Amino acid sequence: MKILLILVFMISIIHARHFSLTGTVVSDNQKMIGARYMGYVKKIYFEIGDKVYREDTLFEMESAEFDIMKNQADLALEQADIMVDMYRTRLDTIRREKLRLKHKGKSADIDYLKNLDITADNVSAGLTAARALVKNATVKVKQMATISDYLEVKAPNDGIIVEKRIRVGDLIAPGMLTMVIVDLKHLEIEAQVAESDLLKIHKRTKVAVDIPSMKYKVKGRVKSIVPSANPMAHTFTVRIKFKQNPEVPIYPGMYAKVRIEYE
Repeated sequence: MKILLILVFMISIIHARHFSLTGTVVSDNQKMIGARYMGYVKKIYFEIGDKVYREDTLFEMESAEFDIMKNQADLALEQADIMVDMYRTRLDTIRREKLRLKHKGKSADIDYLKNLDITADNVSAGLTAARALVKNATVKVKQMATISDYLEVKAPNDGIIVEKRIRVGDLIAPGMLTMVIVDLKHLEIEAQVAESDLLKIHKRTKVAVDIPSMKYKVKGRVKSIVPSANPMAHTFTVRIKFKQNPEVPIYPGMYAKVRIEYE
């Protein structure tokens, strides 16, 4: 019986072969923070290594061009409102005058009444046009408010700032990279597998993950094999998911070892 167990064990060792990979911890949710509007950096609230939460204001910008556009929009709305009030007042005056003349009966000046009707029509048309100006100016003011939100750049999700390329006073152009945020809740292992070992690994293959610096060992699973080889080293990139322990501080960039068994 013992001999049989030993034989079974030896056969299992022969058939259960393995190979190892070295990899790096990476975040599957890395955000490149850019600006949507041109302006100067007014204030920065976070530095490299700081933890941020979704909707936190990362930094503020100021723009002389925006201030001019905002003042123009506010002035246009104010002038349009004044025009509406002016036409309303004029129309109310004409209506009161017409009502007064109607009470006079036959003694009222018919021609004068007709002129008042024509004037009322013209004033009503002006009032309609002024209301259209108010509507357009209101839209413009709302657009300026949206741009104002762009001048306060906020964090799109929770994470840690790993890169900051701006300082107070810097001029930022639209699309310029300002910060990089990584999400520590969605970490993976990125490793390179030799072309000769591709037949030994498949998507969803179970692997053993070891992060030596944290003495953290856990089971993982191959998430994907990127079908693009490094032509110099003839290696392919593999991504490995693993279960995280909230009590173990694991960060992108850490060294990891991956053990893959195959038959």
